[in-house]
Amino acid sequence: MTVGKDVSALFPDVVNCMQTDNLELKKLVYLYLMNYAKSQPDMAIMAVNTFVKDCEDPNPLIRALAVRTMGCIRVDKITEYLCEPLRKCLKDEDPYVRKTAAVCVAKLHDINAQLVEDQGFLDTLKDLISDSNPMVVANAVAALSEIAESHPSSNLLDLNPQSINKLLTALNECTEWGQIFILDCLANYMPKDDREAQSICERVTPRLSHANSAVVLSAVKVLMKFMEMLSKDLDYYGTLLKKLAPPLVTLLSAEPELQYVALRNINLIVQKRPEILKHEMKVFFVKYNDPIYVKLEKLDIMIRLASQANIAQVLAELKEYATEVDVDFVRKAVRAIGRCAIKVEQSAERCVSTLLDLIQTKVNYVVQEAIVVIKDIFRKYPNKYESVIATLCENLDSLDEPEARAAMIWIVGEYAERIDNADELLESFLEGFHDESTQVQLQLLTAIVKLFLKKPTETQELVQQVLSLATQDSDNPDLRDRGYIYWRLLSTDPVAAKEVVLAEKPLISEETDLIEPTLLDELICYIGTLASVYHKPPSAFVEGSRGVVHKSLPPRTGSSESAESPEAAPSAGQAAEQPAVIPAQGDLLGDLLNLDLGPPVSGPPLAASSVQMGAVDLLGGGLDSLMGGSGFTAPGPAAPAGMGAPLGSGLGDLFDLTGGVGTLSGSYVAPKTVWLPAMKAKGLEISGTFSRQVDSISMDLVLTNKALQVMSDFAIQFNRNSFGLAPAAPLQVHAPLAPNQSVEISLPLNTVGSVMKMDPLNNLQVAVKNNIDVFYFSTLYPLHILFVEDGKMERQMFLATWKDIPNENEAQFQIKDCSLNADAVSSKLQGSNIFTIAKRNVEGQDMLYQSLKLTNGIWVLAELRIQPSNPSFTVRPSPCCPPLSVAPCPSACPPWGCSSRGQPPQQCC
Repeated sequence: MTVGKDVSALFPDVVNCMQTDNLELKKLVYLYLMNYAKSQPDMAIMAVNTFVKDCEDPNPLIRALAVRTMGCIRVDKITEYLCEPLRKCLKDEDPYVRKTAAVCVAKLHDINAQLVEDQGFLDTLKDLISDSNPMVVANAVAALSEIAESHPSSNLLDLNPQSINKLLTALNECTEWGQIFILDCLANYMPKDDREAQSICERVTPRLSHANSAVVLSAVKVLMKFMEMLSKDLDYYGTLLKKLAPPLVTLLSAEPELQYVALRNINLIVQKRPEILKHEMKVFFVKYNDPIYVKLEKLDIMIRLASQANIAQVLAELKEYATEVDVDFVRKAVRAIGRCAIKVEQSAERCVSTLLDLIQTKVNYVVQEAIVVIKDIFRKYPNKYESVIATLCENLDSLDEPEARAAMIWIVGEYAERIDNADELLESFLEGFHDESTQVQLQLLTAIVKLFLKKPTETQELVQQVLSLATQDSDNPDLRDRGYIYWRLLSTDPVAAKEVVLAEKPLISEETDLIEPTLLDELICYIGTLASVYHKPPSAFVEGSRGVVHKSLPPRTGSSESAESPEAAPSAGQAAEQPAVIPAQGDLLGDLLNLDLGPPVSGPPLAASSVQMGAVDLLGGGLDSLMGGSGFTAPGPAAPAGMGAPLGSGLGDLFDLTGGVGTLSGSYVAPKTVWLPAMKAKGLEISGTFSRQVDSISMDLVLTNKALQVMSDFAIQFNRNSFGLAPAAPLQVHAPLAPNQSVEISLPLNTVGSVMKMDPLNNLQVAVKNNIDVFYFSTLYPLHILFVEDGKMERQMFLATWKDIPNENEAQFQIKDCSLNADAVSSKLQGSNIFTIAKRNVEGQDMLYQSLKLTNGIWVLAELRIQPSNPSFTVRPSPCCPPLSVAPCPSACPPWGCSSRGQPPQQCC
């Protein structure tokens, strides 16, 4: 059997041997049954009685062996007979039998999930987490985790501080693999505050000194996740950083394969928290006998840790690597020198000097790599190191690789006015124009046009020659199109051509190879798994979506940020200097909206912790957006800061102050406006508006093709936003969109997407993809589309809640130039789900008391004062949801504010 021979014909004879008392023989029989039971299901039933009998054997080894084998026999006819023996074994007096039975539940769940739930095995499994034996606890956690992964919607591992305490107690006594199961389970827990997070970290920290590298990485994962909740002012935070470094360094003394896994994980850790290993640069220096995959990974980490303090020793090391015999490694080392120059400005001059020394070696591939990186240094530090151009030109003849030739041509074209014989140099490349790669041809075309714009009288013949080669003699559409663009620019408006071609270029950044921040946070949650080696989320390489749960780090609650921390929030002045992070190209729509799309507002970015805000923050962060449409003015200096922005999406529009149309339910719909002009989207113009009709929200779009080519393959995706707005269906454009053709689409939306507080609150960032490119825009949606139909509060409840609202939750606004009376106002607002609870007249003023409820369950109560002879109204809105600290929530709260889940406001969490 073990050498591949089919011995299934002996099944009846082997089953007869099950009655033996010899333990070794019984193990062999059970092994045979596991292999052949599936091919002989009818005969496998013959073994059931023996299994049941063995489950009651006095020897715990035989009891465990029987239940383990029954779990491994994947035959439907046998599973129903397994239930009773399994139930007994789950409550067996021997811990060895209980831990085996725990794993058997997971196997049985994979065969027949409904049977396991009906028999109550999941509840028994949860009870085993409180078992006195640590190995039983570990196996119960492992079984529940596996079941939870295959059924993400089930809340099996409902952890609380008491169960966490039991897991941490078992952690010290169970085997290394049991520790890994428990640590992975802890990593999925969300502590209620920073004190609990610190307590867990203190009890997990001893695992860092474990001999098993998997235990170490699992412990690092837990600590990296919970550190997000610790304030950087704490002494313990600094202590924890120091404790994390030695175990990571120790992992690098293992065999090369383990080193590589450790280095891939360290790469993620260094991107998230470089301060952990900032003093450990030397351990990443390459050894002569390291395999190439280890060398390249160490090189990458060295660059990430490079700083002004250690740049001297890094450069000395890199210069040494550039003399190695491994060509690929040498190329990477030379590129690393260039990356150091771009990352650490103070070292740029030393890096350029080092690169010139390498060029003097005249080693062909070293020279070519050096020229490529010097081009990048010119882009980073313009007008600073151009004195080296003469040295570069001396090596022109030795360049044979497309990237190096293209880099040299770019340098000659960019600094043509400083090179006396620039025309001769470019003409030498032009001689073999058709033999060059596309990259070189495109660069040569652009360089000669630059040269012509700088020296028009001397190079007219040269530019005509290259334009002719590009447009008439080339089959490459990219080259031909660029040639025609330059030709038309030069022939119609030379001044415009100069502004376009010689425009000032943006400075490049070293950070373009960083992993996109939200993806990095997700990968930190997968430290020690394949995802951390691939640097891809599991959804990118696990077939099907079943069992793949997106994870993220908890929000930061620290009071102050370290200057060295990569996530330290920049000031408003520095915000523009933050490097743009370019995501990987693998899953275009998957990572599409992890980009910073740039909403149409200014100011510093929000801290991640602002997502977890209470009701009081709602006023400061955006209720003014709700009321701040055109027609509103803030009464004096007490008005919220956000009132100046003319959003055109508040209550002013609900009174028809700006025109618009009504839907079937009477809800106001703003007129369509252009969200994405054609000039910014290669001919695609997108205009639209938002509407709400009886429990459904829609984005009403008009797509217009103003380009000269057909558009197709449309898709849309939203970034995370304040209310979790997301498309409820794909963007359906049933036929290709021909030039000058428009199509109207109503895209249904829901509010079950990811939540992140935006500024302003109703900002929505959108990405639209078609066969041409991906385009980004942002728009402001009117908040009244989020007002739900069951927002009318009972009068007694309204009165009780209104009295309990603290003063700081209130704001006051004025609506000007509205001539409607109280009844008309009430009717018009009810069409948009703003309900009048009571009306009274005080000193000639009509007072309307109103309630509305948002899709995330937050209630807003308002008082509207109307003076019959005065066209100005006064509004006092107040969110009625109490702060989160009032009482524990009986059910899941949304990420900010809280949900009443249909209950009166004071019953919400």
